[in-house]
Amino acid sequence: MSSVYPRTKELSRTRKSLSDSPPSSPSPTAKNFRHDRASRLDSGGGDSKAEPLGRTSSYTRRETRLAALNKQEDDTSPRDYKKMYEDALAENDKLKSRLDDSKHELTKIRSQLDKVNQKQDRISERSTVLESEKREKQALEKRVTDMEEELKVLTELKSDNQRLKDENGALIRVISKLSK
Repeated sequence: MSSVYPRTKELSRTRKSLSDSPPSSPSPTAKNFRHDRASRLDSGGGDSKAEPLGRTSSYTRRETRLAALNKQEDDTSPRDYKKMYEDALAENDKLKSRLDDSKHELTKIRSQLDKVNQKQDRISERSTVLESEKREKQALEKRVTDMEEELKVLTELKSDNQRLKDENGALIRVISKLSK
């Protein structure tokens, strides 16, 4: 509003006098100020009689409400402080109990997490042991199959050896018969 209407000393004095005067009895300068505003509104095409009356009545209603609020504050302020203090204490107690509950729950959850981590470590150790056992088992199975193959070869060699011994004995007999 200050950019639309240039400020004058009279306008600033009028505002100052409005803030200094009590709200229930407007000063003559305040009436002039309201009249100036009404005439400005009137030049804008508004209803000049309805607008100032509406503003005055809303102003009076506002002042009545503020006075009623101030009266209530004066009557109940000592009791309100006591009640506010008691409410704050009660809320603090509730929050402390909730905090304690949360701490207990956190401790319980941490212990459960530790147990789970220990189980997981055991499982991973077991899996490591199982893997090493599997490798050992595979190595042993491979060794067994190799030994079985060697046994087959040995039995073949034994049978070949026996056959060769039999042939050698037969040849020796033939040679001895021929030499006689």
